[in-house]
Amino acid sequence: MRKNEMLAMLLAGGQGSRLGVLTRKVAKPAVSFGGRYRIIDFPLSNCINSGVNTVGVLTQYQPLRLNQHIGIGIPWDLDRKNGGVTILAPHVKGGGDSGEWFMGTANAIYQNIDYIDNNNPEYVLILSGDHIYKMDYSDMLREHKETGAAATIAVLEVTMEEASRFGIMNTNPDGSIYEFEEKPANPKSNLASMGIYIFTWDRLRDALIEDNEIHPDSDFGKHIIPKMLDEGQKLQSYRFQGYWKDVGTIESYWESNMELIRTLPEFNLYESRWKVYTNSDHQPPAFTGVEAKVSEALISDGCEIYGEVTRSILGDEVYVGEGAIVRDSIIMGKTVIGAGAVIERCIIDERCVVGEGVQMGIGENIPNERKPGIYDSGITVLGDHTTIPANVKIGKNCVAYGKTVESDYPNGVLVSGKSIVKEGK
Repeated sequence: MRKNEMLAMLLAGGQGSRLGVLTRKVAKPAVSFGGRYRIIDFPLSNCINSGVNTVGVLTQYQPLRLNQHIGIGIPWDLDRKNGGVTILAPHVKGGGDSGEWFMGTANAIYQNIDYIDNNNPEYVLILSGDHIYKMDYSDMLREHKETGAAATIAVLEVTMEEASRFGIMNTNPDGSIYEFEEKPANPKSNLASMGIYIFTWDRLRDALIEDNEIHPDSDFGKHIIPKMLDEGQKLQSYRFQGYWKDVGTIESYWESNMELIRTLPEFNLYESRWKVYTNSDHQPPAFTGVEAKVSEALISDGCEIYGEVTRSILGDEVYVGEGAIVRDSIIMGKTVIGAGAVIERCIIDERCVVGEGVQMGIGENIPNERKPGIYDSGITVLGDHTTIPANVKIGKNCVAYGKTVESDYPNGVLVSGKSIVKEGK
């Protein structure tokens, strides 16, 4: 059997409920980012840039768009006979009639032990599919081998004020981990786990099998890591110094996209040494009309702009009509912005149609009445395939989904904090 040095298992089944209507029909890793990319492109690109060419992608929630995007892995050079990318969904085992959902992060790996064994790796890299960052996993593997650890955990320094929101690794001067605390009220350190692990496979395999007898919802942070520490196994921290962002909320998703349009962005999409790859159709170049004005914007292929776009990100084939103004917004692929519309601080998902003369993102900053914990930062969001009729006004922290009509807007207005959610497209 061919020996792989390291295989990656990419956990991409998360719903991402804090992204609200953006993940109503797609898994969080499949959400668009930076115009032409999807969130999962970043860890996949890290893998191939790091020389990791065998990747299992574990899907669960609404996997269709994610599966279509990954395909057979051609854009990431993962269409290989030996190795490559494999989609791993929950499946029927033995003679049973039904599949078994992944119950926890470690349980998902446990359910795919046969896949890992068939690839015969020495080490297994565990990744999340919903973070934005660039990391050379080969550097982390080198440290893992040098220290002889059973597991190496990537950590990021956060402020002590933020530390209580994370799993915190308490370490000795040599970087070895002596304690793990899950969201501690009084943290002892500020080394936050990034959810990126390298395990020596035979050690992890034993731990997964043993823990499955105790915890059917086996989780790395809650069960596997504490178990290894209790047994006296060596766990090592790996300090990451670069840009890393969990785009887990509407506000953080919007902010991390907006950071890309700075003159000197902290996260550079144009770096030739560490490219980010994606599955992108061949489209015509972007076109700007005679009266168009574009500044501080990322414009993807196939866009047609006849209005004004400022401090915004446009996905592929977005149409901005004459006299329309788009500011501080994210407009995803194949969306149409009608003539004379004004879009301010909005996120508009794929294949939406915004009618002529519509005004969005105006009025007071009132949290959304249905989901105030998700929509409270003044950003208005349209779900995919949403239609907005001409000349209506929509406030801040509003949500619209589906084919809306004039009668859905009392006096032609959806005031701040209100929602219109219709089933169907």
